Amino acid sequence: MKIYVATHNQHKLKEISELLIGFEVIADDPDGVEETAEDFIGNALIKARAIAGRHQGAWVMADDSGLEVSALGGAPGVRSARYAGEPSNSANNNKLLLKNLIGVSDRKANFTCAIALIDPSGQEHIAIGKAFGHIGESPSGGAGFGYDPLFIPDGHTRSFAELTAEEKNSISHRGRALAEAVKIIQNDK
Repeated sequence: MKIYVATHNQHKLKEISELLIGFEVIADDPDGVEETAEDFIGNALIKARAIAGRHQGAWVMADDSGLEVSALGGAPGVRSARYAGEPSNSANNNKLLLKNLIGVSDRKANFTCAIALIDPSGQEHIAIGKAFGHIGESPSGGAGFGYDPLFIPDGHTRSFAELTAEEKNSISHRGRALAEAVKIIQNDK
């Protein structure tokens, strides 16, 4: 089954493709679409709706995700990719996050992923996934992307960037949201 994914982020596309086994995942860049919503669900819907007209009669999907740090009032949140400003840069985002957490002992954080699905009839569906953990004192690991070198999931001593793709995908916010998305798709058949 084909599913069109509104993204230009090759890291996200790779994770989505690894998790949506049995699906033909096709990227469609929602170029020029501004994520203006106040939350992950709203931004995912904006992107999914932007490409839905090009793929009528097919499944369309978009995700919006980010890191929420308790001590920072939920920041970076929906601004996760642009936390340190434009142009977006993971190294600068991570550096700013660590700077903002200097002297902070409560480093609890979670990743949230909202997936918006539009089915072949045009009906909209939402799937949410969360991964809880904390922010490490310094980056570690070379895998993953974004804040993965800083995020240590609950029950682990290694960051997302130190886990194998299989390990990360089994516990990640995106993995959990995609598992819910698959249920939605399968229930729609």
